[in-house]
Amino acid sequence: MRVFVAGGTGVLGQRLVPRLVAAGHQVTATTTSAAKLDLLGRLGADGVVMDGLDAASVGQAVAQARPDVIVNQMTGLSPTHAGKLNPRKAERFFAATNRLRTEGMDHLLAAAEAVGVDHVVAQSHASFNGIAEGGWVKTEQDPLQVTEGTKALIHLEDAVVAAGGAVLRYGGFYGPGANDEQIDLIRKRLLPIIGGGTGYTSWVHLDDAAEATVLAIQQRATGVFNIVDDEPAPVSAWLPYLAQLLEAKPPRRVPAWLARLLAGEMAVGMMVRGRGFSNAKAKRELGWQLRYPSWRQGFQEELA
Repeated sequence: MRVFVAGGTGVLGQRLVPRLVAAGHQVTATTTSAAKLDLLGRLGADGVVMDGLDAASVGQAVAQARPDVIVNQMTGLSPTHAGKLNPRKAERFFAATNRLRTEGMDHLLAAAEAVGVDHVVAQSHASFNGIAEGGWVKTEQDPLQVTEGTKALIHLEDAVVAAGGAVLRYGGFYGPGANDEQIDLIRKRLLPIIGGGTGYTSWVHLDDAAEATVLAIQQRATGVFNIVDDEPAPVSAWLPYLAQLLEAKPPRRVPAWLARLLAGEMAVGMMVRGRGFSNAKAKRELGWQLRYPSWRQGFQEELA
């Protein structure tokens, strides 16, 4: 197939593009920087500069590629686009990404319709943002917790499903380049456990996420899929484990009321009320097999 990957130089895009090329697909991948066109070439793709927030730029790039499928991996989470994360002002950090998940997704769907592309696969997110009520592990039938950030995800998911595409809700990424800033905070003992650390997180290794994406593309999957590992776990389990692997001091503990003042509501919600996700549907319907079924194994092999 001719596959158009919007956002080919992100941490997942760089794992996805070579897999698609190795599977025999012709890949066109986008970047916002001409300086990264060589990287896309080394990955095996035809690189193109595209502004995901400019409808004309998106329309032109898609029309020239004439793909069979469009894959949206666009985010604005690099320091160039998002700056440094301040938990108290998280909306600033995620502003570009939220626009790409709303305006950018709409531009891609419009371009797909104009060129006659009938299959779209798009990146969503499912690490700790399941609705914060009921059980600790959510399926695709459960809604996301409604926040400023997830409003953009909900828009994306609704639009892609309505177009007959597939939404891949990736868990928290780890692997080369995925969570370096988090690891640095743990080493400096600057990532504490808030409250009892009862909130759940779902993780996924970049390679497992890329493999699931290839399956969704090749099988022309439709609907929503949680792309997470087998072991959603509370912060009180995974954070001390990761600190130990990194040979860092145990994380400090901070009461929720103080963390709310220092770090804002998002951090408290994640660590106290976060809900993880089940991958049963993706394994059953896509035939997805994980290299790292548990973050315990993955952290040990990749991050220690």
